[in-house]
Amino acid sequence: MSTSTARILPVLTALCLLAPAAPASAATTGRDAAGAWSAAWSAAHHHPVPGSDWFGTNWSMTGFADESVRQVVRVSAAGSQIRIRVSNRYGSQPLRLTGATVGRPGTGAAVRPGTLLPVTFDRRRTTTVPAGTETTSDPVSLPVRALEAVTVTLYFAGATGPATYHQDGLTSTYRATGDHRFDHRAGAFSGETSQSWYHLTGVDVAGSPRTRGTVVTFGDSHTDGYGSTLGADNRYPDQLAERLVAAGRPLAVANVGIGGNKLLADSTCFGERGVSRFRHDVLAQPGVRSAVVLIGINDITGGGYPDFGCGASPVVTAAALIDGHRALIRAARAHRVTVIGATMPPMKNSYSYTQEKEEVRDEVNRWIRTSGEYDAVVDLDRILADPSDRDALRPAYAHVDFLHLNDAGATAAAAAVAAQIR
Repeated sequence: MSTSTARILPVLTALCLLAPAAPASAATTGRDAAGAWSAAWSAAHHHPVPGSDWFGTNWSMTGFADESVRQVVRVSAAGSQIRIRVSNRYGSQPLRLTGATVGRPGTGAAVRPGTLLPVTFDRRRTTTVPAGTETTSDPVSLPVRALEAVTVTLYFAGATGPATYHQDGLTSTYRATGDHRFDHRAGAFSGETSQSWYHLTGVDVAGSPRTRGTVVTFGDSHTDGYGSTLGADNRYPDQLAERLVAAGRPLAVANVGIGGNKLLADSTCFGERGVSRFRHDVLAQPGVRSAVVLIGINDITGGGYPDFGCGASPVVTAAALIDGHRALIRAARAHRVTVIGATMPPMKNSYSYTQEKEEVRDEVNRWIRTSGEYDAVVDLDRILADPSDRDALRPAYAHVDFLHLNDAGATAAAAAVAAQIR
C-alpha cells in the first residue's frame, strides 16, 4: 500500500487464477533436505521502475556496470552460518555476479576490519543467474546473533541491465565504481545512496538450535513499513522479531511486504498480485512455518481510478477479496504452513476514503474476524482504531496521511501479532 495509490493502480485480473496451490514439496516449501536453514531476512522484489520525487532515487532502470553495491540488513535470528540469496527474477538478461562478500557492519558503508569473507556459489566466486530465476550461495562461516546486522557487497563487472529490486527499503544502500568487495572503508561508497534493495532477496541462517523456523509477514506497505522511521528498523515485522527474541522464542521473521501491492491485481510498479506471489514470496522461504497476511486495502482504495502509469484499477467487491484470501489459505494449508489473518486497519480521513470503500473494508474485515477460516486472527482494525471514531486510526498510531502506521502504531501491531504466533 502507498500514499500514491491514486497514480499507480493495476488492472484487476481474472479470478480464475485463484486456484489451490500444488501439493507441498521440498522445492516449493523452501525447506532444504535437512531442514536446517531459516530465512532471517528477506525482501520481496518486483519490476524495475524509474525513480521519482515521491519515492526518491533508485538505480533499478540502469542497473550496474563495474560497480559494487553494498547493502546492510538486520537478521532476525541467530546462526553459526549464513548464506545469501540473489535474484534476477525480473531481469531481462542473465545476471553475471562477479563476486560477493559478507561482513560485520561498521558505521554507514564501512565494514569492521578483518570480518569480510568471500561468498561462493557451488564453490565458485562468480555465478550467473538466468533471467527469471534466483540462486543461493554456499554457507559462509560468519556467526550472527539475533537482531545483528550483516553487510553484503555485490560486485558486477559487466552491465547487468535493469535490476530486480525492492523499492521501499527504508535504509541506505551504497554503490561504488569498481571492485570494492574487500574494501572495509566507506570512502569509495560516499557518493549517491538509495533507499532500495537490489538483487539481494534473502539472508538465511543455520547451525543454531535456538532457531526453529521462520514467520513470514506478507502484505502491502503496512508490512513493508511505510510511515515508520527511516533507518530505525521500526517496521512492525522488525518489532515482531524483537518481541520474539525478548520472549526467548526461537523464531526468525522474514518481511515480504511490498508498498502498493494488491491482492487481486498485478502492477509493473508494485509487484505481482498477492494471490500469485504468495507461493514464491511466502511458501518458498527457507524454514517457513507460519505466515501473517495483511493485504487488500489497495484493492479497495484504488477502485475506480484510471491508469496513471501502472495500470487502471476497477472497483472490487468484498466477495472477490474474500475469494482471494481463501486462495491464500488453501495454498498455505497445502504446504502445511499455519496462516494468520490480520484485519485491515482503519482508513477514515485518508485521501482515498469514501463511505462505499469503507463498507467493503468492513465486510472483508468481518469475514476475517468471524469466519474461522484463518488459523488465527489479529484484529488490527479494532486494536488500532480511535475509540471516538472506530473507522479512523487512533491519532497516536497514525502517520500524517491517516492511512499508514507510525512507529507507535507499528509497535501496537507487532504486539498483537506476537500474541498469535504459536
